[in-house]
Amino acid sequence: MKTLGWLSIAFLSFAIAILAIAIYTLQPMGANLPEAMRLSFLSHKSIVYTHIFASATALLLGPLQLLPILRYHFPCIHRLAGRVYLGIGVLFGGLSGLYMAAHAYGGIVSKAGFTGLALMWLYTGLRAFLSIRQGRVAEHRQWVLRNFSLTFAAVMLRLYLPAAGLSGIPFDQSYPVIAWICWAPNLIFVELVFNRRRASSAPRMPRRLDSERFGASEQV
Repeated sequence: MKTLGWLSIAFLSFAIAILAIAIYTLQPMGANLPEAMRLSFLSHKSIVYTHIFASATALLLGPLQLLPILRYHFPCIHRLAGRVYLGIGVLFGGLSGLYMAAHAYGGIVSKAGFTGLALMWLYTGLRAFLSIRQGRVAEHRQWVLRNFSLTFAAVMLRLYLPAAGLSGIPFDQSYPVIAWICWAPNLIFVELVFNRRRASSAPRMPRRLDSERFGASEQV
């Protein structure tokens, strides 16, 4: 990952994590939210707090796991941070998110979107854990990248919501759509990057042999 790209991702992740912690620590729960959403949050306060603080943990530690210098020069710190990232951030954030998805504001579309996010977050986290336990380092890194692209949904959600508001789109209309676009494009982008890398690293047939093969097929 390029330095500028990592810095941008890290800045946004840290900023949203700190903002979420500040809001849910210093303000009443559900302040500035639609009444129905606020009442839902108040009915499940412990779950909401678990989700917010676990997800903030994942946002704070996730970018550090992407740093090669941490993996190569400080492997003990990398492993410890990874355990906290997966064992607290993803596991508790994902399970609480799955519960919250069943009560999500915006009807079946919102519920389906956030349920898909929670399930994929938990699944990719599990695959990342299992692959490193089995010593498959390259596979582990790919699953971590997939997982963090879903962690980053927390950032995209908080970018899309004010953007939709400034665009004049009613909250009732924008929220169900954002429940999907905050994470699905992230995961698709990562998969496209993986496919491009695989295509570029695949051995290519020499030009002469390729032309000879093409000529032989023409004769047949």
